[in-house]
Amino acid sequence: MTSFSFSRAVFLSLFSLACAAAHAASPEQQLPQVPGYYRQNLGQLRVTALFDGAVPLSRQQLVGVPRERIDGLLEHRYVPEAEQGLQTAVNAYLVQRGQDLVLVDAGTAQCFGDQLGHVLENLRQSGYRPEDVSAVLLTHAHPDHLCGVLDPQGNLAFPNATLWISREEADFTFDPQTLRTVPKEFQPFVEMARRGLNAYQQAGRLRRFEAGETLPIGVTALASHGHSPGHTSFLVNGDQGQKLLIWGDVVHYHAVQFAVPEASYEVDANRAEAIQSRRRLLAEAARNGWWVAGAHLPFPGLGHVRTEGEAFAWVPAEYSPVAR
Repeated sequence: MTSFSFSRAVFLSLFSLACAAAHAASPEQQLPQVPGYYRQNLGQLRVTALFDGAVPLSRQQLVGVPRERIDGLLEHRYVPEAEQGLQTAVNAYLVQRGQDLVLVDAGTAQCFGDQLGHVLENLRQSGYRPEDVSAVLLTHAHPDHLCGVLDPQGNLAFPNATLWISREEADFTFDPQTLRTVPKEFQPFVEMARRGLNAYQQAGRLRRFEAGETLPIGVTALASHGHSPGHTSFLVNGDQGQKLLIWGDVVHYHAVQFAVPEASYEVDANRAEAIQSRRRLLAEAARNGWWVAGAHLPFPGLGHVRTEGEAFAWVPAEYSPVAR
């Protein structure tokens, strides 16, 4: 069982996230933008980025690096920042190979207020139907990645899909000690995760996997532990040597963590392990020229990683048309 201090830190972060979302501008105060989806063809793969919304994350939650270094990096990176924190996207990714549709993460649904929870809406806007999704792969069991597996009525949002989650994440979420040891005000977040997983389990549609296992459409599960006990990234094999790496919470603060991978989000369960995972994945993506999709990179969160001295830099994809 993971320690109580880890549990408190993780759920304190989720509580802060929910509060920040609740204090963001109300929908009637915002002008609509374009529909929140973006397509990218990678050989025979079609990847559709789905925007769930944006949430502010405080720069004060970046730790392990001198404050002046963090402030210096943020000064000239022009990340939108309000009183509540730095603008941070929440993204999910739909991958199509032939007739098979696989969704990686599902967004927040109703868990964090009206400013988030738009994955299902944007999936429909992009021309797909939730009924056509055959698998949902979860990077981990936090509400901003998992709550969207249920619709507003509490039914399976993807009724024909199998829900895949790493065994470590499932074990932590279902462990009776988890709910007993987290502070009372954070228990709803455990229950949110359990509610989603239980719904698919009762329907016979929950599968646990191990790192290294091959998942639907040939996706490989890559252990990227640290942020959570069983945090997993997914490597999708395209054709002509192209590959797509989809990660969840490997990077939260793109303006800082590419340049200084040792900068940690203070609620990472195991900061040393999270740093190791981040450095390894960034190096592999840069060395191999992989496409990258990140849950908290600026939407659409698609692009490449390049080396920059001893560190790295983010190279966002350029807007381009796609062939039918």
